[in-house]
Amino acid sequence: MSEELKKDEEKKGLLSRLKEGMDDKEEQLAILSTFVRLGILVWSGGILTLAYIKLPPALGIPEQKLDPTFIASVFTGVLATFGVQTTKKNGGANGGISKADLQKLIEAASQTAPAQTIRIEQAPLVFQTKDGEPPVKPTV
Repeated sequence: MSEELKKDEEKKGLLSRLKEGMDDKEEQLAILSTFVRLGILVWSGGILTLAYIKLPPALGIPEQKLDPTFIASVFTGVLATFGVQTTKKNGGANGGISKADLQKLIEAASQTAPAQTIRIEQAPLVFQTKDGEPPVKPTV
């Protein structure tokens, strides 16, 4: 009987062992979501790395020209789900401008120019046919 139990344990994979160890469905979903986020983090980190390094020609992989902006936003978004936030080198997360400084700038701008005038100019539109062609009559 003990040999059968050992064979059953050997046949079980990693996921089935984890599932047996956790009885709560919410805990299982939390671990699954963590693995999914880690997968996305590794994928986006790999793509970003490939965007900035030049691979040796011996590998035979052609150089890809891509815009890493979307991948970088995915990377920082996944990092934020783990509690990691990016900041600028010179200060806070808003580029070094505090809320009080921003309010002072808005107040100073409103005092120097309390009103703004926008003027839109447009030439008159003229609809005409080409020379020699009869005007088009609408059909009903």
